[in-house]
Amino acid sequence: MKVKQLLLLPVILLLLTVCTGGRKEQTFDVNRELSYCNGQIQRTLTEISGKQMIPRNILKGEKHWNLRPISIGEWTVGFWPGILWYNYENTRNTHDADVATYYTDMLEPLTHLPAYDHDLGFQLFCSYGNGYRLTGKEEYKQIILNAADTLATLFNPKIGTILSWPREVEPNNWPHNTIMDNMINLEMLYWAAKNGGRKELYDIATRHAEVTMKYHFREDGGNYHVAVYDTITGNFLKGVTHQGYADSTLWARGQAWAIYGYTMVYRETQDKRFLRFAEKVSDLYLSRLPENNYVPYWDFDAPGIPNEPKDASAAAIVASALLELSQLEDDEAKKAAYRQAAVNMLQELSSEEYQSREQNPAFLLHSTGHWPKGSEIDASINYADYYYLEALMRYKSIEVSKINP
Repeated sequence: MKVKQLLLLPVILLLLTVCTGGRKEQTFDVNRELSYCNGQIQRTLTEISGKQMIPRNILKGEKHWNLRPISIGEWTVGFWPGILWYNYENTRNTHDADVATYYTDMLEPLTHLPAYDHDLGFQLFCSYGNGYRLTGKEEYKQIILNAADTLATLFNPKIGTILSWPREVEPNNWPHNTIMDNMINLEMLYWAAKNGGRKELYDIATRHAEVTMKYHFREDGGNYHVAVYDTITGNFLKGVTHQGYADSTLWARGQAWAIYGYTMVYRETQDKRFLRFAEKVSDLYLSRLPENNYVPYWDFDAPGIPNEPKDASAAAIVASALLELSQLEDDEAKKAAYRQAAVNMLQELSSEEYQSREQNPAFLLHSTGHWPKGSEIDASINYADYYYLEALMRYKSIEVSKINP
């Protein structure tokens, strides 16, 4: 399949033309897609009622959610409550608030534990964070502040990053490992620093982003999944993959985390270094997409393309990130290009090819979780649904702001 070849900085107008791909934005009905998501949520609630567990995935060929108990090692448990809060934000239905509260409070056992790994942001900020934003419950605020302090215990000041996986230190000989996914959890530290937490949390998040930017990326802006550091010297040792095809390849969801993460860091710091870097990692991702196709293969360099699995979760993450990046941009051409690319992604994810509809009660089909382990291949996965719904809500907010500036 032909791959778009773009010079990333000098030809922004070309990027805009390619990303437009002949699609017409006015045909995208965000309220229709939000209504679809609400319907799928109600189906899921009926299916899982009374089971005291969280929907994780629906594997290829299956019809029902596989559920997971609340446990510190289950990194995705915060996405389902987060989905419910976004749905309530859209519907403003008190019943939707009640079920969001119910599943958020189900995570309470996780709020008293020491840091198992970096996933506290995914677990508690997606859930309690959205809950506090929409309800103002003081107990939710305190839970987030406590979680930020707990996450900060994994920060190594000699290296300058948060340890992602303590459990992988000995098995893989990764003395201090930091994964690209960790960028997303920095948002909880920034939030805490602004909302009554320790000001050092801001510094920890920014230092993590700086060190990651320096060592975690190749010259073209592609990233390693894992950066490994020496705990004695603080030196960067190597970059490796864990869920990508190979150390040197461009794992789609890893690049999506980078786009989302550096967009958020720029929003929080207003440091133009991070805006320029968000552009760099975004432009690489967009340049590597197949022609007129906005959902990537699970790894851009997987050898079996075009017969490799797609990853709708990566497209959903990037769509949400690019909508925000388009609002932060100081370059009008890039602002338009990123917005149109995000809309194209949402249109494709909202097509019959990717929506679950009658097949199962999730929102999206065709995500890839962990290809090297053969886990969640061509599946519906809760974090794909979370970022798809977040992107829809961001799109709607932008449209509303146009009408009521």
